[in-house]
Amino acid sequence: MAIEKRLGAAVFWVAAAFAGLATGPALAERETAATVVATVNGTEITLGQMIALRESLPDQYLSLADDVLFNGILEQLIQQEALAQAHSQKSPRDKAVTINTERGYFSGLVISDVASAAVTDAALQKAWDEKYADYVPQKEYSAAHILVETEAEAKELKAELDGGADFAALAKEASNDPGSGEQGGELGWFTLNRMVKPFADGVAAATPGKVTDPVQSDFGWHLILVHESRDRPAPTLDEVRDVLAGEVEERAIAAKITELTGAATITKPGEGIDPALLKNNALID
Repeated sequence: MAIEKRLGAAVFWVAAAFAGLATGPALAERETAATVVATVNGTEITLGQMIALRESLPDQYLSLADDVLFNGILEQLIQQEALAQAHSQKSPRDKAVTINTERGYFSGLVISDVASAAVTDAALQKAWDEKYADYVPQKEYSAAHILVETEAEAKELKAELDGGADFAALAKEASNDPGSGEQGGELGWFTLNRMVKPFADGVAAATPGKVTDPVQSDFGWHLILVHESRDRPAPTLDEVRDVLAGEVEERAIAAKITELTGAATITKPGEGIDPALLKNNALID
């Protein structure tokens, strides 16, 4: 059965349990995660298991009254345990999925702990210093353009602009670039490496405040109006905090994996197995 179907069934069990609720037990204030709340053929269901299940529920269930939610979760776990016990013969698939799920869960916990511990103010500052210590300011430009299909159209518009026509108005009326055209041709601030080379060359050669002659690119013919240029400074730490945090986390996780696998005794007796066997689902059915 697909995982999605299993999850759907779990939601169904919760909904079904809520349909007919009994009064929940009165628990003392000093209960622990190990407190037994029910048994099914001798198998214990604990308060800790109920709390863990609550954490995984969709938000709509979390607004229910405590007693309603308690009974619903308890009934779901009882039903699941009864069903699980009915599946007494564990197939190779069952065992593999169970082991993989547990392995993935615990490895995820370690990764989460490592990542959380790695991201500190000091680590972020160090990452910023290393990344931008030799930063060379990039020149960026504020410009607008009008894009048309043919050189003849571009020359005709250029003549209108030279005669005093408003650039923004012509861009809205004639530009084939829907994104910038609606904004009067404005492209905002950009560095040349973001643009195709012919356009970038045209921008670099332009005189601020003066419309260029037609420039051809793969997109058509451009009339470019550069407003101004400036040196783009290195971003502040706050501006790149999330990016740096991701990089710090990745390095910390990679280091932890290297540390643990390096200290572990690892053998690979299956290296000679035919890789195509991965597609043989019958082996675990």
